[in-house]
Amino acid sequence: MIELAELSYALDTFYFLICGILVMWMAAGFSMLEAGLVRSKNTAEILTKNIALFAIACTMYLLLGYTIMYSGSAGGFLPNLGFLIGGENSVDAVTAGGDDAPYYSMRADFFFQVVFVATAMSIISGAVAERMKLWAFLAFAVVMTGVIYPVSGYWTWGEGWLDAMGFSDFAGSGIVHMAGASAALAGVLVLGPRKGKYGKDGSIHAIPGANLPLATLGTFILWMGWFGFNGGSELKLSDVASANNVAQVLVNTNAAAAGGVLTALILAKVWFRKADLTMALNGALAGLVAITAEPLAPTALGATLIGAVGGAIVVASIVGLDKLKIDDPVGAISVHGVVGIWGLLAVPLTNADAAFGTQIIGGLAIFAWVFAASLVVWLILKAVMGIRVSEEEEYEGVDLAECGLEAYPEFSVANK
Repeated sequence: MIELAELSYALDTFYFLICGILVMWMAAGFSMLEAGLVRSKNTAEILTKNIALFAIACTMYLLLGYTIMYSGSAGGFLPNLGFLIGGENSVDAVTAGGDDAPYYSMRADFFFQVVFVATAMSIISGAVAERMKLWAFLAFAVVMTGVIYPVSGYWTWGEGWLDAMGFSDFAGSGIVHMAGASAALAGVLVLGPRKGKYGKDGSIHAIPGANLPLATLGTFILWMGWFGFNGGSELKLSDVASANNVAQVLVNTNAAAAGGVLTALILAKVWFRKADLTMALNGALAGLVAITAEPLAPTALGATLIGAVGGAIVVASIVGLDKLKIDDPVGAISVHGVVGIWGLLAVPLTNADAAFGTQIIGGLAIFAWVFAASLVVWLILKAVMGIRVSEEEEYEGVDLAECGLEAYPEFSVANK
C-alpha cells in the first residue's frame, strides 16, 4: 500500500514538472515576441538564437551550472565547482518523515531550475537583436548559463551569503530577470545601436517591428507561462496551506499583469496621444516581472497596484534609455531590468520579513556581478571573434548573412 508521504511526493513532483513545462513554453513566447518586434529581414536569425540558447542553457546547466548553484556551503560567497547533477531521492528518505524529508524529485528540481536559466538568457537575445553575430551570442550563452547566472543564483537560492542576510526574491525579479537584463545592458553598450536608430543631431528614429500579431501572441504565451514561473516557485501543492498559496500566487500574477497593461496603455495615450500596442505588451510583461519577487504576500488589489507601477516604469524607462542612445529593440532592459529593481523594492511593502536595505544590497550585488562578468566576456568575444556583423550584412539583414535563408521569402522556385 502506498504511504501518504509517497503519494504527496508524487503529487508535488508532478506539479513541479508541469510548472517547469509551462516555464519552458515561455521560450516560445520570447521567440514570438522578439520575432514580431524585429524587422522581417532579421526574423530567422532571432528564432535561431532562441532555440539554440535554450539547448545551450539545458546542456551547460546540466554539465556545470546546477552544481555551482546548489552545492556550496550555507552563507558562503564562493560556490563549489562540479559536474552533472547528483543522485535521486530514495523511498526510505521520502517515508522517513520530519522536516528534512524530501517532498519532490531532485530531477524535477533540476528541470524547473534549468528552464529558469534559459529564461534569463532569452532576455538577452532581444536586446542585442538585428546587429550581433549569431556565434558570438551563442558563445556568450555558454558562459552565462554555465557560470555567470549560477554564481549569483548560489548567493540567493543556493543558500549563499545574500540568502543568509535575508534577501527575498520569491521567483526571480532580480535573480532571473534583472540578471538577464544586466547581461543584456553590458552587451548593448559594447555592441552599439543599430544603424539609423539615432541621428547625428540627437534625433531618435523608430524602427517598427515586422509582425505585431506575432508579438502579441508571444506576450500571451509569456503571460500563460508565468503561472508556472511563479506558481511552481511555491514548490509544493499537496497540503491545504500550499494549495491555497498556489492559488493566491496565480491570482496575483494575473492581476499584476493586467495592472501593467492598463497603466502602460493609459500612460502611452496621455504621453504619445496614441494607444501604443508595443507599450501595452511591455506593460503586461512589466507587471509580471514586478510581482515575481513577491506574488504571495500581497492581496489581489495590492498585486494589481504593484503591476500598475511596473507598467508606468517601463514606459518611462523605454523612453529614457532611447534618449541615452541605448538601443534595445524589444525593451528587454526596461522590462526585466528596471522593473526587476522595482519588484525587489516592492517586497517589503507586503512582506514584513523583508527589509529595504537588504533588498537594495541584494539587487546591487546581482547587478554588479552579472554586469561586470558579462562585460568582460563581451569584450573578450569582441577582441577574439568580433560580435557585430558588417554594415552591409546589417543593411541586408542578418537572416541571409547568418542563416542563409529568409523567414518571409517573397516567392520560392520549385524544381519541376
